[in-house]
Amino acid sequence: MTSTVQSGQNRHDGELVARVRRRLAGAGSGTDPRTVADALRAETGGVTGHLDLLDALRLLRHEFVGAGPLEPLLADPAVSDVLVTAPDEVWVDGGAGLARTGIRFPDEEAVRRLAQRLALAAGRRLDDAQPYVDGWLPGAGPHGRVRLHAVLPPIAANGTCLSLRVLRPAAHGLGALRRLGTVDDHGLALLGEIVTARLAFLVSGATGSGKSTLLAALLGAVPPAERIVCVEDAGELQPAHPQFVRLVARPPNVEGAGEVTLRELVREALRMRPDRLVVGEVRGQEVCELLTALNTGHDGGSGTLHANSPSEVPARLEALAALGGLGRAALHSQLAAAVHVVLHMRRHADGRRVLAEIGVVERAGDTVRVLPAWRPDGWAEGRDLLARLLEAAGGGLPC
Repeated sequence: MTSTVQSGQNRHDGELVARVRRRLAGAGSGTDPRTVADALRAETGGVTGHLDLLDALRLLRHEFVGAGPLEPLLADPAVSDVLVTAPDEVWVDGGAGLARTGIRFPDEEAVRRLAQRLALAAGRRLDDAQPYVDGWLPGAGPHGRVRLHAVLPPIAANGTCLSLRVLRPAAHGLGALRRLGTVDDHGLALLGEIVTARLAFLVSGATGSGKSTLLAALLGAVPPAERIVCVEDAGELQPAHPQFVRLVARPPNVEGAGEVTLRELVREALRMRPDRLVVGEVRGQEVCELLTALNTGHDGGSGTLHANSPSEVPARLEALAALGGLGRAALHSQLAAAVHVVLHMRRHADGRRVLAEIGVVERAGDTVRVLPAWRPDGWAEGRDLLARLLEAAGGGLPC
């Protein structure tokens, strides 16, 4: 009996929302709270009780404002991903793997409407002719930047799929990462030597492994007199550094105009007198400009890169450089001269993010390979090469 009553209530609420939406659309009205309340009273004949009115306004707010019923999930500082796979299947990743929530949408159409509204807010089109979308929701808001991905049926065979990834400012210092267990004392000392020696490095790892968090911590350890110019796809890095300048890429608008790419911003960053040049995430042909920049006197540059292990970094960079017309031989030659160290992050099943390996870049004939130099359980074969790099810069391996 309870499920029957609830089903009837859902249908009633959905019909009311549809009537209010049609009234607002027909009047060309906005969706501010007062306008929505007036439209609601008009549709109910003005006889709705206060509690019913509040419930209906809450439902309508979910329809017209923010991320609707998903907004509380995005506001939770522990949540990194919100995934909708069906009206009654809303999942979150709170650091310990995916967990199903109690949030429910009235029906498939409600999920589709939310996805289309968010796509419009991101300046994208989402309809039968363009059934998938990838973009950024405007503004940082209280919960950081939110990346949107959505797919409509029939591409998504079982119904609209909505994915929201929250990119919160990565602002932990190295000391905080030590307390969190991301790195041990010996690894912490080694990271400090790498920063002080101005070795160029890449932070590799999978999505959500903590790459940006580690990079922000390392940038916070850069001497305050050095100017850092950072190019990002999203304003995620927020190191505690007085000379940190951020340039953020811009996607095209709904007409396909106005795009500013990371590759263009890397070129602009070179004209801004950087002591260190940073690319928040190397994901395309901007790798060509980054390697060129690091080979023109900009020591201590850095960036993050998706890769399964340090040993796979050269192959990953080969694929990205090919997008920019840089051949394999040229890529390996520039990589050998531009990047010294690879720091690899890994996320464990229990949600812990740890520095799993420090690798050192070594030229091997006409190619480059990354040798493991340090792991949490001790030194590895690349130790001596890393020691030489640090000693050449006036430093050395920690005791």
